[in-house]
Amino acid sequence: MKDFDKFAKHIGIKFNNISLLRLAFTHRSFVNENKLFKEHNERLEFLGDAVLELVVTEYLFKRFKDKPEGELTAIRAALVNTQSISNAAEKLGMNDYLLLSKGEAGDTGRARRYILANAFEALVGAVYLDRGYSMAKKFISEHLFGNVNKIVENKLWQDPKSKLQELAQERIGVTPSYKEISATGPDHDKVFTVCVMFDEAEIAQGKGKSKREAQQNAAKRALTIKGWDNL
Repeated sequence: MKDFDKFAKHIGIKFNNISLLRLAFTHRSFVNENKLFKEHNERLEFLGDAVLELVVTEYLFKRFKDKPEGELTAIRAALVNTQSISNAAEKLGMNDYLLLSKGEAGDTGRARRYILANAFEALVGAVYLDRGYSMAKKFISEHLFGNVNKIVENKLWQDPKSKLQELAQERIGVTPSYKEISATGPDHDKVFTVCVMFDEAEIAQGKGKSKREAQQNAAKRALTIKGWDNL
């Protein structure tokens, strides 16, 4: 079994209930294969997601007093997206502590990023339950807020779909539209494929775990194809 006391020391948090920390790393697939375990981390993930959003919202509200609501929302989304929080999880070494089924343990790339991001949110939930809001806020600030300057300075908060619409309307007088091509896989793990179109012409396709993510990925590819990604 993984040494979760060691991980707790690594992140500098003394847990009163170490089983909460272990639960944060327990994926549904592990519970399905190991009948002695009754709980997985999805409820903690639900809680941690809410705590994460509140902490980040409070921080951005106080730091950027001149930015409007729409821009703050976009910056927050960039700061807590799957890529951002899975990167934070990787830096913390969370990969080494995940409790996964044999099948899930072999996953890499996008699938593993989702698992890591969800585990990071569950970890936030565990810290909140065990040590309270102040400790959860401290943990989030130490491991996420360092990305804010890069996001703001490079306008990484501007999502691809919004950017594509703005540039397509400005440059060629067209509003992009999106069409779902397919949705494959079981209900709990669907992969959507979407294409972005200018009038009747397909420009690019994108895949994602949600329709929104698939649209964003299609828009991102379209920006590259049109040579607009650095504008």
